[in-house]
Amino acid sequence: MFSLKVKVALVTGASQGIGRDTALALSEAGAKVAVAARNEEKLTALVAEIAATGGEAFAVKMDVADAEQVKAGFKQVLEKFGRLDILVNNAAITRERARTSAPSKRCIQ
Repeated sequence: MFSLKVKVALVTGASQGIGRDTALALSEAGAKVAVAARNEEKLTALVAEIAATGGEAFAVKMDVADAEQVKAGFKQVLEKFGRLDILVNNAAITRERARTSAPSKRCIQ
């Protein structure tokens, strides 16, 4: 496998499924991984799993539908690791959530 030892990755939607597996794979390849999602409990468990295998991870509570949370999340990652090399934009908004969420002004423009 290739090495990502000097890289820092941020994976959104990392609390389960493809995002979780991607975070684990990036860590296995040597990257420091910031894992982001709305479910703090699942993120905490993922960070512990990564740490148990010798990796370094950091949990960021983030709802990608909220621009302020996204900005704050990126700021946290940069403060923690000093850089960001890889972004895996895996989080999604489900159909149900799309019906209850108004689009941001920036998306409309």
